[in-house]
Amino acid sequence: MNMEKEAKKNIVIPSVKQSSRMSILLGAIFLMATSAIGPGFLTQTTVFTQQLAASFGFVILVSILLDIGAQMNIWRIMAASEKRAQDIANLVLPGLGYVVAGLIVLGGLAFNIGNIAGAGLGMNVLFGVSVETGALISAVIAVAIFLVREASKVMDRFAQLMGIIMIGLTLYVVFTAKPPVGEAIVKSFVPDTIDMFAIVTLVGGTVGGYITFAGGHRLLDAGIKGKDALPQVTRSAISAIGVASIMRIVLFLAALGVVAKGLTIDSSNPPASVFQLAAGEIGYKLFGIVMWAAAITSVIGAAYTSVSFIRTFHKNLETYHRWIIVIFIIVSTLVFVSFGKPVKTLLLVGSLNGLILPISLGVMLVAAYQRNIVGDYKHPLWMTIFGGIVVIAMAYMGIYTLITQIPQLFS
Repeated sequence: MNMEKEAKKNIVIPSVKQSSRMSILLGAIFLMATSAIGPGFLTQTTVFTQQLAASFGFVILVSILLDIGAQMNIWRIMAASEKRAQDIANLVLPGLGYVVAGLIVLGGLAFNIGNIAGAGLGMNVLFGVSVETGALISAVIAVAIFLVREASKVMDRFAQLMGIIMIGLTLYVVFTAKPPVGEAIVKSFVPDTIDMFAIVTLVGGTVGGYITFAGGHRLLDAGIKGKDALPQVTRSAISAIGVASIMRIVLFLAALGVVAKGLTIDSSNPPASVFQLAAGEIGYKLFGIVMWAAAITSVIGAAYTSVSFIRTFHKNLETYHRWIIVIFIIVSTLVFVSFGKPVKTLLLVGSLNGLILPISLGVMLVAAYQRNIVGDYKHPLWMTIFGGIVVIAMAYMGIYTLITQIPQLFS
């Protein structure tokens, strides 16, 4: 009898573990993807479609390839080393991890203020409450997620649900907008114009700053790491870019449908204008849902990932990391409600965020060849070359942005 019970136990446990592992992988995929799909993501996609029309498809295609190059490198090297990004950076160069963590936290805070504002705007569209009131309600929801016992599981499921809702509703707007899909496909490979700034902006908005580390750190927290996990980690990294890219493509097609009809997109709120022009008042309400979902998931992703960059520095930070996440969200909300817009210092920090990807990815590529960090793991040469191209391109644009923005901030 005991042997029979033991046999049943041995059959059931692996299936439960496999189910839990798949849930974690999906959670990491959607956490990263929905962290990327924020208010800025919606606005960038709409504005560039208005400027480049069908040729924006080429920008999306190239940016997807660069996104995959950056994310595969970072996730694989973190998994192989079984360490978070800041700890790897400190091993590459003592003290560098603290610099990277500082940039991530400050940049995450600056962008989280915008995310909170976006959540407030979504509430305003849906329920007519003030943007500030909507921001406060949204902050309470985000905080509540991190206060429940199974916070990680709730975060994973919430990100998945919001991601599916955003893509589904935007896909409906695509059908109502009736874009010239054939032209979009052709121009994605043979564009009328190539906009390098748009390419780098999209890469920065998808895998820049804290975003690319959201899913990678989630996998480490869940214990999915080591050489044996690399195939799953690689697939998850590509899948996360895939989810974010699907949203990018359907939003591009929705905007293209509006542009192709010769309709004028309102520059004060481009994505809202696209939804409204394509689907009327219903479309405007759908925009409210999409904006809120995009913003609230980005609030959660920014808070979780930013704090994950400091929690290994002291045992108390590890012990109370969930409360630190809560404080991070509260501070972001209070700054927005009090000032309306980020102050100049936060804008400067936002521009510094453009330098985080080349620094962090560069550090990862160096770490991939240090045995004291990755052991006997052999990083593929083609991935290193691919990552190096992303580092050079993003470093150039990040420095250019700093040089052009600093004089404006203090003029």
